[in-house]
Amino acid sequence: MKALPEDFDVGTLTGALADGWGLAVAAADYAALGAGSYHWVVVDREGTRAFATVDDLDQKAGLGDTRDAAFDGLRRAFDTAAALRDAGLAFVVGPIRTSGGESVRRVGQRHTVALFPFVDGRADEWGDYETAADRAAIVAVLAELHRATPAVASVADSVGLDLPGRGLVDAALREVDETWSGGPFSEPARRALADHAADVAELLALADRLAADVEKRGGEWVVTHGEPHRANVMRIGGSRMLVDWDTVALAPPERDLWMVMGDTGDEAAAYTDATGRAVDADAVDFFRLTWDLKDMVECLNVLRAPHRRTDDTARVYRTLASCVAIRDQWEALL
Repeated sequence: MKALPEDFDVGTLTGALADGWGLAVAAADYAALGAGSYHWVVVDREGTRAFATVDDLDQKAGLGDTRDAAFDGLRRAFDTAAALRDAGLAFVVGPIRTSGGESVRRVGQRHTVALFPFVDGRADEWGDYETAADRAAIVAVLAELHRATPAVASVADSVGLDLPGRGLVDAALREVDETWSGGPFSEPARRALADHAADVAELLALADRLAADVEKRGGEWVVTHGEPHRANVMRIGGSRMLVDWDTVALAPPERDLWMVMGDTGDEAAAYTDATGRAVDADAVDFFRLTWDLKDMVECLNVLRAPHRRTDDTARVYRTLASCVAIRDQWEALL
């Protein structure tokens, strides 16, 4: 996020780090990176760097529809990531536990703080993997992650096959002819949805049909990262490490795999060779579709709520305008 979080300052952060992790912060530099969370690079008095993350529970609709539910979802995700790292998965950049064993600490009613090791590597911008070699490398990482399911089966949450925050989209569609007054982008968001309301309803119905097909076929669920796109992959020499574990959960493996599938079928074959599991094309379509629908949920959650005009809310509006206009991409299945 580019803007600093509301009602949260660096003093609150350093106090939380001192209280929870015993970290005496000598410097804290805000890192305007990514979307959905707020990040600082912190340095202790010995010069050791770490990465601190602050989450606004009001902006975590995908994890729960209340602050308490969102915190519980985030805690279970970070507990899972920490357990994966403890199980020996070196590519997992999991949270550093507090002195009391917590993977994430709540600060007030609205915010959370988590601390991660600083990884001195390189991450790409958001987008498709550009080469077959890159896709093959991530397929190998995902296969190892999915094989580690027994180590975290009792800890990890399950995402199910429902669209997280579906009620927010349904409510927005019901109220699309009413005035939205949360902030400067509320009415533009309403108009964007209104222009594509029938299309969005069709896409929701398609997601329901695909989910029913996937559920009918069954299959083993595994621990999935949830967002293994290339911006969440850190390159350190020839190694790759996965960051951003707030979406980790048990799910069909295609929740991860759709992001690394090329046109040749090589990635699906490599995954099957590594795990013994065939890749379900309907599940790939389901998770590809719900990725865009999930973005829609999160954007509506922000833009219907009280907000200000910032670079971040402007970006959220642009994302929403893109998400509601994807029907043509799914014409063959509608």
